[in-house]
Amino acid sequence: MNGATYMRYELLRVLRNRRFFVFSLGFPIVLFYMIAGPQRDDLDFGGTGIPAPVYYMVGLAAFGTMNSMLATGARIATERAAGWNRQLRLTPLSTRTYFRTKLATGYLTSLVTLGLLYVAGATIGVRLPGRTWLEMTLLIAIGLIPFAALGILYGHMLTPDSIGPVMGGSTALFAFLGGTWFPVEDGALHTIAICLPSYWLVQASRLAVGGEGWTRTGWIVVATWTIVCAALAGRAYRRDTRRA
Repeated sequence: MNGATYMRYELLRVLRNRRFFVFSLGFPIVLFYMIAGPQRDDLDFGGTGIPAPVYYMVGLAAFGTMNSMLATGARIATERAAGWNRQLRLTPLSTRTYFRTKLATGYLTSLVTLGLLYVAGATIGVRLPGRTWLEMTLLIAIGLIPFAALGILYGHMLTPDSIGPVMGGSTALFAFLGGTWFPVEDGALHTIAICLPSYWLVQASRLAVGGEGWTRTGWIVVATWTIVCAALAGRAYRRDTRRA
């Protein structure tokens, strides 16, 4: 199997998974309307200077896209259990192409989630300049890189039975500590939050009110998580290869 064939196969498989799309994409949209709808007139949510609909739009984008990225691990764990990964290693498919394809499928579902939340935000009054939408999307896309590596790590460490609870728990914890549901501006919780990539995903919303997005700390945190998770994912993949 060559790289182009494998990429096409993976993308088609994800697009045909209707159950995954309904639950992973529908849940954040429903939450958004339930939480942000009643607060659509709050233009200074929690003293952040950010309108509530914008804050929750990006906060739930962080939640939904994290979940989509980590779901890559669930597909890998299922493939390992079925012996599909061992079959792939008998083909000319390179390790680089394998990881690139998993990254592409994760971004496909994440960007669909993001686009739907942007549409939902627009329906309740979110109005931003085109440049701001693009900059915010780019910042969120960069912030998802460590979660892509984390999903691959989970997939090569966990079984299909255990990855569901781990993935769900991780997403919930990252979302809570990262400020998805409420601003994390000071105190011990803030000290913890700024060390997490999920916090900086939510901070992308500051672009909507003329902010500069991430500080230097944000870039360092995202880069550090990416390097560490990628190294661990690579190690788990090599260990899994030796066992095959």
